[in-house]
Amino acid sequence: QVQLTESGGGLVQAGASLTLSCATSGLTFTRYAMAWFRQAPGKEREFVAVFSRRTGSTLYSDSVKGRFIISGDNAKNTAILQMNDLKPEDTAVYYCAASATVISSQLRSQSAYYYWGQGTQVTVSS
Repeated sequence: QVQLTESGGGLVQAGASLTLSCATSGLTFTRYAMAWFRQAPGKEREFVAVFSRRTGSTLYSDSVKGRFIISGDNAKNTAILQMNDLKPEDTAVYYCAASATVISSQLRSQSAYYYWGQGTQVTVSS
């Protein structure tokens, strides 16, 4: 049984940093693209970042590029999202997701992701 479990969310002030982790089990970590999505109140869930060893792709949304860094710890089967210079508009529930796709053009699309975590809340105060 595949499980993705996020942790590391919380309440911080604008300009602070947070590190989110997504611990995985039941899948071969290095064979999956690992992504982060987020959903703010009243808004649709949106793509944040993804890395894929199989396609060699690391992608970010324009809104987080230069502030967030996505990575993976193979030894711990964990995806990590380092979030720096947080802004109030980053407030959302953050979800990690895993996809077996090898098509780079699909990596930003939620429909490519079969496995999802339960989400972790990030709140940034101004």
